[in-house]
Amino acid sequence: MSANAPRRSLARSAARLAAVQALYQREMEKTALARLLDEFHQHRLGALIEDEQYADAEVAFFDDVVSGVDARCDEIDLLLSEKLAKGWSLARLDKTMLQVLRAGTYELMARADVPVGTVIGEYVDVAKAFFDDREAKFANGVLDAVAKQVR
Repeated sequence: MSANAPRRSLARSAARLAAVQALYQREMEKTALARLLDEFHQHRLGALIEDEQYADAEVAFFDDVVSGVDARCDEIDLLLSEKLAKGWSLARLDKTMLQVLRAGTYELMARADVPVGTVIGEYVDVAKAFFDDREAKFANGVLDAVAKQVR
């Protein structure tokens, strides 16, 4: 493992968290993709906001996750819908949780360079930033089911 590996890992973790935030903003405000990416590049990634230093994120990785979810959202949502318990729909999910699941599913589908365990663990951690353990376990279960199908 190189000396840069821990820094890269932190930068990827920051990129995943920022991607979920960006996808949430896109869902709620319908911000155009190019404008959204630019806003995050200019004002969020690695920025100091309200006395809180945001971690430097791997910008190319952030862009890939956000753009990839945007481009493949219908395919991702269909796959996620199949993994939900009977009687559940994506519309019933918390909007933040939906973005966690979309981003994780995109990575599982499109980023074969990232191990399954890393993807699931990272998005469970992102879920824990917003939710309690019950919801984090839900994210783990859904992403595990997705991984079994797509990897």
